[in-house]
Amino acid sequence: MQPIHELLARIRWDPEFGRGEFVLGVWDRVAHAIRHVRLADIGRDPDNPALLTLVDEEGRAHDIPLSRIREVWRDGRLIWRRPQARTGAAVQDG
Repeated sequence: MQPIHELLARIRWDPEFGRGEFVLGVWDRVAHAIRHVRLADIGRDPDNPALLTLVDEEGRAHDIPLSRIREVWRDGRLIWRRPQARTGAAVQDG
């Protein structure tokens, strides 16, 4: 399985692959559920490449560790999923 940081780099730097609408499924520790957020709405932390930054509806910035990304969707189609601890395999489309 391709690591999430490599997939995000490919989205950013590969013009052909990076076309489209990307949505990240991020684990919300408070709600205990996956929250879907447009990649275009997420910023990068210039000081720490292992973190992304999301500004919520109230204007507060939240750091999101890459480890909390559970899914990646491209144009409505699941292209990557973090394997679950017990079972499950990654879905990946190049």
